[in-house]
Amino acid sequence: MIENAYLPPYTMTESITNLIVEIGEKVGAITAWQHMNTNPKLRRDSRIRTIHASLSIENNSLSLDQMTDIIDGKRVLGAPGEIREVKNAYEAYERLLSFNPYSVDDLLKAHGILMADLVREAGRFRSGGVGVFKGEQIVHMAPSADMVPQHIANLLYWTKTANTHPLIKGCVFHYEFEFIHPFADGNGRMGRMWNTLLLYQWKPIFAWIPVETVIREKQDVYYDALSEADRMANATPFVEFLLQAILDTLIEIERDQIPTGKVSLHIQLFLDKLGNDELSAAEIMARMGLKNRPAFRKTYLQPALNSQLIEMTLPDKPNSKNQKYRKRRPEQQ
Repeated sequence: MIENAYLPPYTMTESITNLIVEIGEKVGAITAWQHMNTNPKLRRDSRIRTIHASLSIENNSLSLDQMTDIIDGKRVLGAPGEIREVKNAYEAYERLLSFNPYSVDDLLKAHGILMADLVREAGRFRSGGVGVFKGEQIVHMAPSADMVPQHIANLLYWTKTANTHPLIKGCVFHYEFEFIHPFADGNGRMGRMWNTLLLYQWKPIFAWIPVETVIREKQDVYYDALSEADRMANATPFVEFLLQAILDTLIEIERDQIPTGKVSLHIQLFLDKLGNDELSAAEIMARMGLKNRPAFRKTYLQPALNSQLIEMTLPDKPNSKNQKYRKRRPEQQ
């Protein structure tokens, strides 16, 4: 039975509102470049970075190179449990987009994959009490085990039905999930992975955005935000932290993936003149007031094609006299 009155406590602050706007702008810019969705190597590298960061937060000592070798099927010297964590995490992330983020059964199935051969209760809610410790001190005592199924059902129902911005839903879910601590182990990595799945429902590019890397870099702040939210009985501090982590990740991707300087200015001018039309090279040159065709191709046309911001109307006949160019369509939302 779902309790419809379930409302996770959080406050819409000015900081949260501003972060949502900034994230939306960055997502738009990065999506336009299409790199993450069209380059298999970038996607794979991003996924491995995500796994490495998420497992490192949980004290897995394997390096990024070692985890890459494990995923590539190579032999690696390391603790069997840590190697199993990598294999499980890679399989879970590979199957992530097939899961329904609002399904309790899929949540359990994902945990079963993530924690297979690592804990006795893989794929099942915990049967006993758990607490979160910082050294010798307990910093959070989770709800009793008999309350977990109802709490998770309520949380997933709210996440599915609330008239709230998807970014807020993802952050609040992540906090509430960690508060409930539904599993005997693996709660942190499950919460981060499920947040990725929820963000994917909003913008598919989030399937390949390694937010975990920034969380790992700010691990102490991550746990402090969780503790402060616990102390306030309000998710707001954690929402602000996680939104900032998402924005920081997007800023890094924008810096690393989108060219800057003279070339990008040329490309932007090219795109402005192309507009939403399908035009031949000669027509674009006319709009730009250019006459030197080789210089146009080298400075404007080829960089725009390489950046995957534009496409040919006749890609199978690149030298056709009927060839035209258009902006690539944004992802179907």
